[in-house]
Amino acid sequence: MLALGLIALGGRCMLPTMVSCSATTLFGGPALDVPYKTTRRDVVALMLEMGEVKAGDTVIDLGTGDGRILIAAAKERGAKGLGVDLDHVLIAKARDAAADAGVADRVRFEAADLFKTDLSSADVVTMYLLPEVNLRLRPQLFAQLKPGTRVVSHAFDMGDWKPEAKRRAGGSTVYMWRIPQTPPATAQTPR
Repeated sequence: MLALGLIALGGRCMLPTMVSCSATTLFGGPALDVPYKTTRRDVVALMLEMGEVKAGDTVIDLGTGDGRILIAAAKERGAKGLGVDLDHVLIAKARDAAADAGVADRVRFEAADLFKTDLSSADVVTMYLLPEVNLRLRPQLFAQLKPGTRVVSHAFDMGDWKPEAKRRAGGSTVYMWRIPQTPPATAQTPR
């Protein structure tokens, strides 16, 4: 019985969404709303371009994973910011990657719930989440972000909130919205 359990754990560790097989990740980690999947370099570049990320901007990357979007924003565009993810192993990897890239003084990574994160300092919010998570996040975006803040999503839209821009990189779609002066009547989470 123990051998079968170990084989099952070994199989779980080989899943493409499993970044590491630490005991915390396997047994004691938080339940993740979104599985980890990397964002290709060309998609990162398009996200930063569409988000009009520039020097001095504050970027908040929700579901940051290994931190590559925020690190590129800091290194290539002079931004600063915060990356948030529930996975402590990924947060440690992101911190190491930021140090290796020489931007650890401009970015920070926190193991936290994105729904409990204060977004009000953001000039740009980036995300690679799932459709249902994007929809749950909409009221928070409208409530906390100032008008004009850019919101950029890899792969998934925001339901009936129409994007200002929609472009493709390879096989991926990237969407961009700006927070309006007055949130639309449909700003609440759709049921």
